[in-house]
Amino acid sequence: MLFGLDGVEIGLIIVFICLFGGILSGFPVAFAIGGAGVISFAIIAALDSAGLLIHQAIDTSSQAYADLIAGGAKAADVSVFRYPELPRIGEPVFPQGWEVAMDRNVSFIVNRINERVLAGASIETLLAVLMFVLMGITLERSKIANDLLTTMARVFGPLPGGLAVSIVVVGAFLAASTGIVGATVVTMGLLALPTMLRNNYSPELATGVIAASGTLGQIIPPSIVIVLLGTLAGDLYSTAQEARAQSAGCSDALTFLGEPAVVSVGTLFQAALLPGIMLALLYALYAFGFALLNPSKAPAVELGSTNNEPVTRNEAFTWFLGAPILLIGGTILLSSLNIVGSQNLTISSFSDVGQGASLRTNVSEECQASMIDLHGQEAWDTAVAEQNQIDATGGVAQSERLTEDELAAALEAKIANAAPIGTGVAILVVLLGLVLTTARGVSPSSDPKPLIIGAIGLILMLLVDITLVAPTASAGAEWLLMAIPVLIVLYGCREAAGRLAQNDLIRVVFPPLVLIVAVLGSILGGITNPTPAAALGAGGAIMLAAYRKLKDLNRSGHIIIWSTFAIIICILIGVNFDLRINNEVVSAETWIAFLLAYGAYLYALFGLLFGCWVLFSNGVLSPVVRETAKVTSMVFTILIGSQLLNLVVISFGGEHYIQQFLKSFDNEYKVFLIVMLVLFILGFVLDFLEIIYIVIPIVGPVIYGGSFDPKWVTIMIAVNLQTSFLTPPFGFALFYLRGVAPAGITTGHIYRGIIPFVLIQVVGLAILWFFPGIVTIVPDLIGV
Repeated sequence: MLFGLDGVEIGLIIVFICLFGGILSGFPVAFAIGGAGVISFAIIAALDSAGLLIHQAIDTSSQAYADLIAGGAKAADVSVFRYPELPRIGEPVFPQGWEVAMDRNVSFIVNRINERVLAGASIETLLAVLMFVLMGITLERSKIANDLLTTMARVFGPLPGGLAVSIVVVGAFLAASTGIVGATVVTMGLLALPTMLRNNYSPELATGVIAASGTLGQIIPPSIVIVLLGTLAGDLYSTAQEARAQSAGCSDALTFLGEPAVVSVGTLFQAALLPGIMLALLYALYAFGFALLNPSKAPAVELGSTNNEPVTRNEAFTWFLGAPILLIGGTILLSSLNIVGSQNLTISSFSDVGQGASLRTNVSEECQASMIDLHGQEAWDTAVAEQNQIDATGGVAQSERLTEDELAAALEAKIANAAPIGTGVAILVVLLGLVLTTARGVSPSSDPKPLIIGAIGLILMLLVDITLVAPTASAGAEWLLMAIPVLIVLYGCREAAGRLAQNDLIRVVFPPLVLIVAVLGSILGGITNPTPAAALGAGGAIMLAAYRKLKDLNRSGHIIIWSTFAIIICILIGVNFDLRINNEVVSAETWIAFLLAYGAYLYALFGLLFGCWVLFSNGVLSPVVRETAKVTSMVFTILIGSQLLNLVVISFGGEHYIQQFLKSFDNEYKVFLIVMLVLFILGFVLDFLEIIYIVIPIVGPVIYGGSFDPKWVTIMIAVNLQTSFLTPPFGFALFYLRGVAPAGITTGHIYRGIIPFVLIQVVGLAILWFFPGIVTIVPDLIGV
């Protein structure tokens, strides 16, 4: 053996040196990865042909190996790490020659590019990357960060360390709306860092909080990291669990686990929500605590108010806290009493299918033992009892068409159980009520009569819904009855909107907040998958940027505003009316609703095209599209290059060797801890993209093939990868900040500043390690 190392170990070292050298060469990383794969394969092939790379494999023809298998050991579990005493045999790292390995690699890379880049099942999800990048760059060019930084500094500035806290708040806000680390760090470094230094903030705290807050976009949804990691994790988890089930003697993962072995990007977005908020809170708490301990290095700063008129504490408590709690809490209380609830009378023409047993029980003895070991004896006994009861009643009840009498009875039951106030009306009343109460709190000295009129309209809406709108009423009849109350409410809301626009905080935060709620709400609520939601976000970002540009040019933005209302009209009509016009019988009401929705859609499309024209004619759209193309091309080129490098590692047995080493540990927590430590160390020298596409496919079959929740595993990896932006010498956030920092800020200031935040990342990982419910609670609640 060369240098006393196994041939596969030397091959792995050669791959790492070539990869590291390619990155340090200054050549574009996207091409350096593929080049490292080609060069490392050539070196390994040359050494193998010279007989210098010898792999010490277990001699499967030996008696000791045969006795071990006869004793019940599984061949897949036998390795040189678990059984070092077994006889070994020397063989080349390319047993069939490097020519065969190269031929296999070429065919595999074509197949993988086709599956994962061009036409695979994950390509639709990967398209979300393009849309989210376009959304982020467009919002960044719309100078939303400028307004947010100024406004948040006024809100939090009077607090100890308030400017640092405002940076964290803006970082979290931009993470949920843009998710572009470089743009966020550069913008905050240009705008906030000079202000913090002028107000005697510590250079270490200022640079550290800016760099760390800029990386929140890697974990707070919509996150490009989670999109890329999620598409990979879904494949790895399903494949690993299928292999685990077959190893346990079961036919498939569904039988063994009792549930499908799937994890989607949308579910990972749900899982990442609380961890992202937790990290932002930890950053803010550190900044606040630092200011309390070192008041001279993070002083309070008074930068003015965000409101045009003073508001007393009692007025703020009444209208900003008391009224919203009363509206939302009252609605929840009425919902629990079934006064507010569904009025949907849709009835299936078929009976429900009978419920099967919680676990499949018609399995082999080996599978049964494995399932009992996984789920417990009590769960198995419960499933057996359920199956016996089903068998005793003649099997699972089949779905059958209901008779006319059964349909009529089901309809009467629905009508009897319908709530007096519909859920949609209640939500609309709460939202419009919040607009009115907030407007009153913003301008308490203004004439309250328009707002009172609007509140009367809300009460009339509820009374009309209770007294005049029966559950059997059509959507058209309901809207005709609601027309007058809605017009009264809109009169009050029109006055409220004018007052709210005078408040800087609401004026700056509300537009991007609506976009965030629309994008994340559609994903987290299960309305759509990430790709259409990303397209919605990109379109909304273009319209928002166009409106901002029109205002800078002192031009009217009415077309953009009315286009926004057109989208709302489309949504309201789609929710309330059946727009299917290809049925055999189509009512006049349906045709009117369809034509209104179609007209609103065309106007919204016109508004989007108008927004594109405004940005294009003012030189904004072209650089946005170019930058989007650059980032997206880099991501997909890295994806292709990493596939080539992965296949090189697989070809000489490197992947199998690493997996055997990890599987040699009996404790899967220890295995995952080792993987997390390796990822943390690699984060010092590799970007998150290289780690996702090079390292995760190698260790994924092991860490996703155990009993861990795949959501928890993926979010732990994502938080760990976020640290790679902060760790020197290749932390990208540090490079971005160094490039825009004033002359008085040294690299030492930046490096010392990020140390506490790297430690906070480690603390965050430890919290998620010991309290995995932080990750799983949101998906579990939404999935109920």
